[in-house]
Amino acid sequence: MKIKLLHNPRCSKSREAFKYLNDKKISFEVINYLKDNLTVDDLKSLSKKLNLMPSQFIRTKESIYKEMDLKSKSEEQLYVAMSEHPKLIERPILVMSNSAVVGRPLENIKKIF
Repeated sequence: MKIKLLHNPRCSKSREAFKYLNDKKISFEVINYLKDNLTVDDLKSLSKKLNLMPSQFIRTKESIYKEMDLKSKSEEQLYVAMSEHPKLIERPILVMSNSAVVGRPLENIKKIF
């Protein structure tokens, strides 16, 4: 099973997930989604794996969320906003073949491994 970690090295929760996976000697690929933006199609696939709508894994406390008035936008518009402004994506996210989990709290990842 190929495992990917959508990771922001500046985020303490993301660093915790990274450290946990390393300590458990779990092989995974790091995706720095802030540099390698996810497309709308990538986000739709991620949404299916998470079994969440984008409104459920968007960071509502980011200033850009408020500035763009994303609370009143459609799910499709949220995908576009998250693709254009990746810091809106909740982090970290652990992606496996057919599923994914938001690693906030870290216990969500610990349940898997």
